[in-house]
Amino acid sequence: MFKIGDLAVYPAHGVGIIESIEKKELSGETKDFYAMRILENGMLIFIPIENAKAIGLRPVVSQEEVPKIYSILKEKPLSVIDPEKNHNKRYRELVERLKTGSIFDVATLLRDLAVLKEEKGLSYSEKKLMDTACRLLVTEIAIAKKCDPEEVETEIKQILCL
Repeated sequence: MFKIGDLAVYPAHGVGIIESIEKKELSGETKDFYAMRILENGMLIFIPIENAKAIGLRPVVSQEEVPKIYSILKEKPLSVIDPEKNHNKRYRELVERLKTGSIFDVATLLRDLAVLKEEKGLSYSEKKLMDTACRLLVTEIAIAKKCDPEEVETEIKQILCL
């Protein structure tokens, strides 16, 4: 359970702050919602508290977990994304990995896209997905480390040779 003022991560959107907890009526039922403002773009999202965990809402990663994220980025993938797979199917699979909400899945996705970019090149939609994954990682790691996002972005780009 989050409190007002807590930072949380909403899958595929990034880090936000819980601004309020509100009651709203939907289909004749009153439910409690987190009102969460995404830090990057100011978007306000209402998340049903009873579904928050299933949706993937989670606390920001701890500073102690950051080295694990970096080690994922440094690993050689066991199986790189199949470049021969139909582009639409491959893209859907990549988006699903982003939507899990796990920062470790986002790190794996970014690493795999970086490898694919080097081996084959990326489609426009894959480049956008790579940018999104990088942005999500940079924002969350910078918050966890209490440092400048540019510093984190430089570290990630150096690791991935981007």
